[in-house]
Amino acid sequence: MRKLLASTAVTSVILATPALAELEISAYIGTQSLPHSNFTGDFAGTPFNHTFAPEGRSFDAPPYYGLRGVWWRESGWGYGLEFTHAKAYASDADLIALGADRFEFTDGHNIITANIHRRWEDQWWNGRLSPYVLGGVGIALPHVDIQPTGGTHTFGYQLTGAALRVGAGLSMSITEKMAVFGEYQFTYSQNEVSLDGGGTVNADLKTNALNFGLSYAF
Repeated sequence: MRKLLASTAVTSVILATPALAELEISAYIGTQSLPHSNFTGDFAGTPFNHTFAPEGRSFDAPPYYGLRGVWWRESGWGYGLEFTHAKAYASDADLIALGADRFEFTDGHNIITANIHRRWEDQWWNGRLSPYVLGGVGIALPHVDIQPTGGTHTFGYQLTGAALRVGAGLSMSITEKMAVFGEYQFTYSQNEVSLDGGGTVNADLKTNALNFGLSYAF
């Protein structure tokens, strides 16, 4: 499944490239939260199974943010790549339940996708407001920071599984080339983490985010 998602995403971007009309680069910040997820696995042979809602802590360093590039066609369809630096922390109570000193993806729970976009330009307010939707598939590349109580500290980036995102928003032109935007985004990722010292962590993570950003078109 992971290979199929990655192949589909890359193919979509490649096929779209000859028909490029405009390149738009965007950056955003915002606030993200995570609903309950089931975390299973084992710490060097000691199994665990615990369901909790990780904390997002969007404005703690390193903060939540995202970057994307979109190649827009005159038809209103666009194709591109997006990177989101989300985060997931276990609370103190959940650390105790898991039997861990650290349990977090905080630099971060990185989602990278190839996207398809659709926008409807010049819709409202004298042509300055444009609604849009987006969807994409790709990979989860979290920075794993997990340490079982008294165990080995796992600290580093891992490719943990497939990911997808969907979103909808509204863009407002402020100059011919620049625009501001607000949007809602949902991401889903499959995560299979390998732990130093033996063991695994498995979880499907979801995020809900409200993003606010700035775009520049070339």
